[in-house]
Amino acid sequence: MKPPAELDTVAWHTLTHAYGPAEDVPDLIRALYQDDETAADEAIHELYGNIHHQGTVYPATAPAVPFLAHAVRHAPAKRDELLVLLATLADHDPTDRESPHWPGSSVAAICAELSRALPDLLPCLADSEREVRRAALRVVAAVADQLPTELHAPVVTRLDAVYHSDPVPAVRADAMVALALLHRTVEEPLAGPLPEIRLAAAILAAERSGPPYAHRLVEVFAQDGAEPDPGDDGFPWPGIPSQEAHLTDLLTRDPDAGLAVAAHWIAAGDLHSRGSWLAREIVETWRDREPEVLDLLLSALPHHEGTPALTRTLGTIASWAEHLPRPGAKLRDALYAYASAEGDTAEPALLALLRTRDPRALDLVLNHPEPQALRAASRAFPAAADLLIPVIRRELAAGATGTAATDLVEALGPFGTAAHRAQPELADCLRTDRAPMAAARRLGLDTLATPETITLLAKAAQSADAALRAAAAVAHHRLTGEAELALRTFEDLLSSRGPTHWYLTSLIPLGRAAAPLLPAIEPLLTAGHTWTRMAAAEAHHALTGTPDHAVPVLAELVSAGPVGLGALKALAAIGTVPEHLRPTLRAFAFSPVRLLGNTPLNEDGHPDEELRTLAWHLLAAG
Repeated sequence: MKPPAELDTVAWHTLTHAYGPAEDVPDLIRALYQDDETAADEAIHELYGNIHHQGTVYPATAPAVPFLAHAVRHAPAKRDELLVLLATLADHDPTDRESPHWPGSSVAAICAELSRALPDLLPCLADSEREVRRAALRVVAAVADQLPTELHAPVVTRLDAVYHSDPVPAVRADAMVALALLHRTVEEPLAGPLPEIRLAAAILAAERSGPPYAHRLVEVFAQDGAEPDPGDDGFPWPGIPSQEAHLTDLLTRDPDAGLAVAAHWIAAGDLHSRGSWLAREIVETWRDREPEVLDLLLSALPHHEGTPALTRTLGTIASWAEHLPRPGAKLRDALYAYASAEGDTAEPALLALLRTRDPRALDLVLNHPEPQALRAASRAFPAAADLLIPVIRRELAAGATGTAATDLVEALGPFGTAAHRAQPELADCLRTDRAPMAAARRLGLDTLATPETITLLAKAAQSADAALRAAAAVAHHRLTGEAELALRTFEDLLSSRGPTHWYLTSLIPLGRAAAPLLPAIEPLLTAGHTWTRMAAAEAHHALTGTPDHAVPVLAELVSAGPVGLGALKALAAIGTVPEHLRPTLRAFAFSPVRLLGNTPLNEDGHPDEELRTLAWHLLAAG
């Protein structure tokens, strides 16, 4: 440790942190010694932002460690926060030590400094405040894999003493975890009297065994994990944001165990929404778990009354309701009750009800025509064009803007040719710059071109907004059959700096009329950006009608990712899938784990379901 009197012996101006030279670090450390809690809070906050910034440490970090260790023992307060800061600074993946870059890295220097200071910090394990004792255990854990041989035995002896004699069960449980990191196994009291220790022992056992977990471990998780130690000092362990998050992660790896535990936690009151959170993680990780998870979330709703968790849980149900083969009456009735009520719960409940295709949802939408609900209603009830199109037109005519206008325009999509009735409102959207890109695309699908529409599209194709230019140019070509405007627009877009892959995707509807653009497209088949290669291959096929250049590029890009899904969709549209992709397709089709996550703004179904369905279709067709 080093006292603040030695701060000036360090050449801080030659060291750097997140914001440049570290000349401010000495004053921040001195502030910790003031009898001013606000100044100490501000100093710790600043240190988290400069010598540690969003998980990164710097050359100035290690020299600060011995001074921070001294502050832990001698500053008037904030001992627990300073200990957690030290543990955070030294956080690392133990496998990093195998890297050739480790010896000269900033984190290696931090760990070395903290290991040297550790003997002076061990008395904190006997501090009168449980928060300090728990934080000190995090410091030991942070450098457990770095301790010099001569320190190992005395540290283990101190931890053994904490484990056997500390009056707080949560601290004893922490000591057991720290001992495990030092490869010192204590008797795991899974049947002992203290739930905190039972839970910590079960977590350690699950980490060692991996899934599927033994029944006795699942029982402990269910009984003792529902209401963990209520203290507010649940400091993170190295590499783990919280014990709750770590336990959720472990249980998500074993969906049968996880769902059993989630059911128990929810039945016990779903404290802090932990059971519903676990259920949500499982359905987002594993395929075909929607019926079980939605049953659990339905049972959690009464526990969430009057809390923000109710809206959140209804939103999760809305995300997955359409994946149920036959949504039950109990679920639909509950959703109808929430959707009919006033307040924040009505909107997510109505979306969920719409996705179950319950006819009562249509009546609710017609009575309260919110744009997002109208969009969901058109997908759920495409045969209800006569009821929904007049409402959509009325809302557009009332001056909807922004995402509301976009949702209303997109809501016309499922109605096919019947959507032409909204042509006046769409033309007005384009004229008044309200969701103009969506309106241009929709107008281009109309079979009834008018002089006004064509003029508006031609004008929009000169817009400063590149995306609108592209959409308007394609729509103009579709309505007039004239290619000149579209060719001129895309020649300009493809030669400019911008999202080339988006422009390529936009011109695909032009088909062979865009063949003069091939000289600009063909070099992009070997572009470094994967999105660009995929879009170029898809465009090349659309413009030539031949798969020879497109298929090899697309086949190489197929993977369980957004680009790979796009490539697979393009191959399915072409109707050609190379034989060597069949093992990959089988992996996509039969994986029990979701290979793609959802995106927050996705309104068109879950990407993983699309990936699996495409794989099944292509395997069956081949």
